[in-house]
Amino acid sequence: MSKLVISAIGPSSSVQDGGRFGAQRYGLTPSGAMDRLGLATANCLVGNALFAAGIEIGPFGAAFTAREGAVRVALAGASRNADIAGRAVAPDTSLTLAEGETLKLGFARSGLFSYLAIEGGIAGEPVFGSMAVNARAGLGSPYPRPLQAGDELQVTAASGTAERRIELPPAIKAPIRVVLGPQDDEFADDQKALFLDSEWKISATSDRMGYRLEGPAIKHLHGHNIVSDGTVGGSIQVPGNGAPIVLMPDRGTSGGYPKIATVISADHGRFAQISAGTGFHFKAVSMAEAQAEARKFAELLRTLPDRLRAIENFDLNIEALRDANVAGAAVSAIDARTWQVLSPAETLTQD
Repeated sequence: MSKLVISAIGPSSSVQDGGRFGAQRYGLTPSGAMDRLGLATANCLVGNALFAAGIEIGPFGAAFTAREGAVRVALAGASRNADIAGRAVAPDTSLTLAEGETLKLGFARSGLFSYLAIEGGIAGEPVFGSMAVNARAGLGSPYPRPLQAGDELQVTAASGTAERRIELPPAIKAPIRVVLGPQDDEFADDQKALFLDSEWKISATSDRMGYRLEGPAIKHLHGHNIVSDGTVGGSIQVPGNGAPIVLMPDRGTSGGYPKIATVISADHGRFAQISAGTGFHFKAVSMAEAQAEARKFAELLRTLPDRLRAIENFDLNIEALRDANVAGAAVSAIDARTWQVLSPAETLTQD
């Protein structure tokens, strides 16, 4: 076994996997990765099961050091600068950290969450079938809380497998798609239109439990209390102040506010990656459209291994480069005869 030591890390970073399921009827929230495609991509690059436990890294920087042997990792999700001893690391690729080497990550440039998968996964004891951390409930493994500098993760030693990259489809730049309901009848038509036509922004007070939206107040027809019923990932509750809340992986499994709409599952990760203060719109789609997009997303996950490509390495011969005339025909900036093109008449005159 090797170790991956967390040298530095910001808040909103924890161990996450595909989530824990089958116990929501008992009030046990599923948790799991905010961006499932990001986690699946990183795991695919190092040969893990797509939703094996990895490190979900929030918008701030982080650093990870290999100890007691080499560690093979892959980074995917939100774009950010990454380097090992000053050598830039490309996104959506695997790489091997030699003993003592440190992978340094900068702030997220686009999106919020990046995912670091470790070849062979992270050692830990599943809690109710998952290692996903829910800090409020004290659930998760190996640390049932956000990660901190000094934490050590027991991991499998690097196998020496050739590094790979992955070719993902272009990012979608479009409104976040929703299916209206299940309590959209608690809102007048003009309020539903206001919800769909307005620009919204994510509040800085948002977290893994729910994203609070900033925009116009949405008014209820019959008050903001209903008999509590079940929620799903992406449920959009409208509390008494009219400011919608989109429920995220650490949500409560039931709630008593009317739900005007639900973010379709294919857009969960794209929505989770919207940073605070960034404007966006919602778009209503039919249930049939939502199901078709869910099937497309499932097919993308299924075919991730087909998108893997070998990384071509080119050894640079410095000695040969020093002796080569890589500039071609050299010229002098202060001697026009070396670069100025003469006209035919001027050529005859000089002759």
